[in-house]
Amino acid sequence: MVLQTVSFVAGAALLQNQAHLPHPMLMVWLVPSLAALAVLLRAPAAPRLLVRAALCVVAGALGFFWAGWCAHLRLAEALPVEWESRDLHVIGVVARLPQPFERGVRFELDIEHTLTPDVQVPRRVLVSWYGAWRRDDAPVALPQVRAGERWQFALRLRRPHASANPQGFDYEAWLLERGIRATGYVRPQLMARRLDDFVAAPGYAVERLREYVRERILRTLEGEAYAGVIAALVMGDQRAIPLAQWTLFTRTGVNHLMSISGLHVTMIAAFACLLVHALWRRVPGLALRLPGRRAAVLAGLAAAVGYAAIAGFAVPAQRTVYMLAVMAAVLWLGQMSSAASVLATALLVVTLLDPWAVMAPGFWLSFGAVALILHVATGSLRPPHWLAAWARTQWAVTLGLVPLLLAMFQQISLISPLANAFAIPAISLIVVPVALFGSVLPLDQLLHVAHAALALSMVGLEWLAAVPASVWQQHAPPAWSVGLALCGIVWTLLPRGFPARWIGLAGLLPLFLVLPPPPPPGTLRMIVLDVGQGLAIVIRTHRHALLYDTGPAYASNVDSGTRIVVPYLRATGVRRLDAMIVSHEDADHAGGAASIFAAVPVGWFASSLPGAHGLHTLAAESRACIAGQHWEWDGVRFEILHPPAGHESLRRKANDRSCVLRVQAGATRVLIAGDIEARSERELLARDKRQRAHILIAPHHGSTTSSTPEFVAAVHPDVAVFSAGYRNRFRHPRVEVVERYQAVGSRILRSDRLGALEFEIADAGVRITAERERRQRYWQDRPAGN
Repeated sequence: MVLQTVSFVAGAALLQNQAHLPHPMLMVWLVPSLAALAVLLRAPAAPRLLVRAALCVVAGALGFFWAGWCAHLRLAEALPVEWESRDLHVIGVVARLPQPFERGVRFELDIEHTLTPDVQVPRRVLVSWYGAWRRDDAPVALPQVRAGERWQFALRLRRPHASANPQGFDYEAWLLERGIRATGYVRPQLMARRLDDFVAAPGYAVERLREYVRERILRTLEGEAYAGVIAALVMGDQRAIPLAQWTLFTRTGVNHLMSISGLHVTMIAAFACLLVHALWRRVPGLALRLPGRRAAVLAGLAAAVGYAAIAGFAVPAQRTVYMLAVMAAVLWLGQMSSAASVLATALLVVTLLDPWAVMAPGFWLSFGAVALILHVATGSLRPPHWLAAWARTQWAVTLGLVPLLLAMFQQISLISPLANAFAIPAISLIVVPVALFGSVLPLDQLLHVAHAALALSMVGLEWLAAVPASVWQQHAPPAWSVGLALCGIVWTLLPRGFPARWIGLAGLLPLFLVLPPPPPPGTLRMIVLDVGQGLAIVIRTHRHALLYDTGPAYASNVDSGTRIVVPYLRATGVRRLDAMIVSHEDADHAGGAASIFAAVPVGWFASSLPGAHGLHTLAAESRACIAGQHWEWDGVRFEILHPPAGHESLRRKANDRSCVLRVQAGATRVLIAGDIEARSERELLARDKRQRAHILIAPHHGSTTSSTPEFVAAVHPDVAVFSAGYRNRFRHPRVEVVERYQAVGSRILRSDRLGALEFEIADAGVRITAERERRQRYWQDRPAGN
């Protein structure tokens, strides 16, 4: 069964890597055929090895087609393209716990009725309701929305669409797994009405309860440093944890503890199981009706389901509940099986109920950790000392998850075994149970006790996080090295007495030693990252790296620097930026700069920012962009073309102070124009009419204030690149501007349609790779055009 289950999961994982779904009729005919083949192979005359191999193939095909069938059903709920960004009047119920953010509140809405005629809307959508802006410094007035309320809204929706970058987070896949098939916002100027205070349904009742628990925790612990962490531990509200605390948890490797993790659910289930078992045996009447062991199993499973419900049945909690349900069934039936069979059954149940779970890093990390624990904890003839068992388990989990962590996140915490040694018992055995009791009982003191215990643990975590080399960060290893490392780990963790187990550690070396190849001397690698409505470009030569602009800030504590630029630099092996250029001070170009300074060493910093701007203080060396500056790296020439020298340039509007950079590799020229407008374009041509460039990063994202006919004719680019957000409110790039470039024969490339755009520039020519074409997946939105 174990091999067949692994094959089924592998088939489901293979489906999630397809660019297109198989045709439904193919699945209808093939699944019965495969089932018939499996029956025939069970004949007594069939060779045993052939039967096992064939059953694995059949199981893999069934997993593939099962995931495909589920995907067809989910994709059937789609918002038609013609209804994107149009006012839709609907009636719906707030389905999940509303999440306040800096500018408003976000919530999932179950749409019951559409008042707009002839419109097809997905059943569940993710909606943002932005608050009213204040002219003074007062906070934004947030709309008051509660879980379970029925509302009438005017919405503007769009199909799921997100940034697409190498090694980036796939937000579209995340929405797909959660059944959210459109996102949008409330049109507040059109009437929004609360129709009912509460809609009676089990799911809505649970969400209202979660909302009450969150409000009580935050009210009781108001002003306390770790109130958000307590809320996350009790009811899964991870957004309540400040970014600085998340960073600390990541550095110490305990971030898995600071939410509703499988470990917490398991601990609560075990506590309930032991408590009921101890009490049940003392009541003879109960023990005669139902054996204490079975009662304890039911109690443990009920506690796990209840805790997961308070957590909103988040995907990690669901996986743990499924695993515990399988174990409960085994214990209830009294048919003890091998640990591998129990784990395989749980794996099968999770994949059957959620075929998209295989796309989540937590799926592989959680099942991988459990498999490693079972591997080192079973099979011993004599139980080891508890300290030796703990040390062996820590060694196995820490070592075994290294390849997956490096492949998925490109970093591992080196102090995580030490941090988890005291954090696991403190958080799971003290903080979580006490906080849960404090949340369900009218005893506010318990919440304060839980907070005090957490604060004590944080002292140790903060001390460990301050260790200089607490985190190892590196490039994304190639896939083959991950597979080799996993084989090496299996060899290393073989039972004691197996000869030369240490050789398995050699299998981990390629993870660290095989580096991404840099561009050859004299060539250029440039990527226009998909940061939405903004700009961020990474330029690499053989031994140098430059970042031009840093993308937008999405909120006060979230920006494209932490979300997109830094992960890309880490994954591609860029440990240091030789230079950073911020073209001008607009937030869509400078928004991620501070985060990048905090994460990556920067050689020198150039910009057109005013002298009092805060970014100057973050740079080791800061200089102004001045036309005429030039340098050469590895046979590639760089030159600043704008703004001109002199104080007059400081009196320009910010866009017209943009640093304009020209890069030349061999005979190929790249012109990066920032946000310059018509005035600056005329000045560029007045200083030098020979502005011909093969690749142009179009000025100001394709606004009508830029790309004048004279500028377009003079540059005459072979390729015009527009970095813009999908369906942005400025409607960049403008149709007339795009047509202007097409009229001179330019190939149009848009980040909102193609994702990140990578250019390999060498003497042999230019090779262009679009991320949405390189990594096509069936769920990705594919807007018409380039």
